[in-house]
Amino acid sequence: MSVQSTLSSVIGPDSPPRTDGGGQYLSKNPANLDDVVAEVELGTPETLASAAEQAQRAQREWAQLPAPVRGRVIAGLGRLVESNKESLARLVTREIGKPYTEALGEVQEIIDTCDFFLGEGRRLYGQTVPSEMPDKQLFTFRVPVGVAAIITAGNFPVAVPSWYLVPALLCGNAVVWKPAEYAAGAARAVAEMAWKAGVPKGVLNLVYADGEATFEGLERALEAGTVNKVGFTGSSAVGKRVGELCGRHLQNPCLELGGKNPMVVAADADLDLAVEGALFSGWGTAGQRCTSLGNLIVHRDIHEEFVNRLDNALRAATVGDPGGDVLYGPMLDQKFADNFDSILGTLQPHHRTLGSDSVGRISESAPRKGFQGDPASGLFYHPVLVDGMRTDDHIFGNETFGPIVGVTTYETLDEAIELGNAPGYGLSAAVYTTDPSTAFRFRQGIGAGMVSVNNSTSGAEAHLPFGGNGKSGNGGRLSGMWVLDQFTRWQSLNWDFSGKLQKAQMDVDTVEPELDYRLPPELGGR
Repeated sequence: MSVQSTLSSVIGPDSPPRTDGGGQYLSKNPANLDDVVAEVELGTPETLASAAEQAQRAQREWAQLPAPVRGRVIAGLGRLVESNKESLARLVTREIGKPYTEALGEVQEIIDTCDFFLGEGRRLYGQTVPSEMPDKQLFTFRVPVGVAAIITAGNFPVAVPSWYLVPALLCGNAVVWKPAEYAAGAARAVAEMAWKAGVPKGVLNLVYADGEATFEGLERALEAGTVNKVGFTGSSAVGKRVGELCGRHLQNPCLELGGKNPMVVAADADLDLAVEGALFSGWGTAGQRCTSLGNLIVHRDIHEEFVNRLDNALRAATVGDPGGDVLYGPMLDQKFADNFDSILGTLQPHHRTLGSDSVGRISESAPRKGFQGDPASGLFYHPVLVDGMRTDDHIFGNETFGPIVGVTTYETLDEAIELGNAPGYGLSAAVYTTDPSTAFRFRQGIGAGMVSVNNSTSGAEAHLPFGGNGKSGNGGRLSGMWVLDQFTRWQSLNWDFSGKLQKAQMDVDTVEPELDYRLPPELGGR
């Protein structure tokens, strides 16, 4: 699939091209930097603010469409994505360098999300509630929030946006979607399928803009009252800014932020399974997932054996062309490569680096054994396993967003839990053990919103709540029925058909108990 034509800054069905924005951005294939996937005209703050106004005008009519009919639109989107699964996965691989097998799984997640939510169109349940007064009935209803501004990262360029877009649209909201510039082509492909599925003009608006223009445009829209909900996936630092901005306007955003996800390997763990889980969690997608393994916390008794096994597995893993059978491909974009270089600069003499023969960018002078493809063509980096990590190390407490994992040790489970919670993130965590009590005690003590036992820190299913705590988010949850609370508000209705004014807490019949009653002797009383 080719997306080489220029993409305008604000897009809806049949939108005319716009070139009055904030400059041009070239979305390049990170595995082949000579391959320009999309040329993007970036918008200004006014671009996002105008898109929100258009969405507000379109939202009311969309909300009046019966929810089961909106569910059929979501069903149509799922079928369109299914029909284009391989093409969309190839585009994801080309634009962000995600291995094709993982890209297929990401596209499948859109299909699963649509399959789940098409039924929610018939299950946006409210309740009938008994009144304390006669001839009066109480009801509750879910109502759409209005216009949702959705800002997404590019490491999951199609799956994560679907977690926002599908429930938001199903619930009767209009959406302004600002994807990552470096995933512009994949975003356009998803939006096109949504429009072809029947999402009306103005109900879904796709905006391209850089970070500062997006923030300023969002601020304008919030001040104008044209945005009623903000969903943001990205770094914790930017999430704080978004949260502060929304708080000034009495809004509660849905923030899905970074992670420093621990994996505890107990002394009784199946080490082969733990190594397999650590390999996928830590280095899959080059460690560029919010759920990527951050810190390995290994019991002191098995530390050496586990590290040796993981070192061997890493050295044997294939890195390279994401179109092939590889553990991971390139960094997503040059800015992430630059950030990873700075992370590598924090390594200290007390660290023992394992997993490859070099550290840093893979090149002719620093080759990677078994590399697949041409390393000079893209942003490819050696995998790094850091043994000897300390709690005051930069890599212990900070999200690294690259193919690097640190290892430390523990003696008691309480110590392991404390180490897992110490960085202050709370997205995902895993424990490998054969003892159920260890698993349940770990779940009870760890602060993560998602916990795995004998499985990786990565991997979400469309019908489970996804989200974190602490630096990883503000408690909002995506996926499953729980996300409905992000895109609807509860409205109550009381209907009095008594023909008179009945005042709550005042005009209420009461039955008073005989509180001085005591059981007689024949019934056990004294």
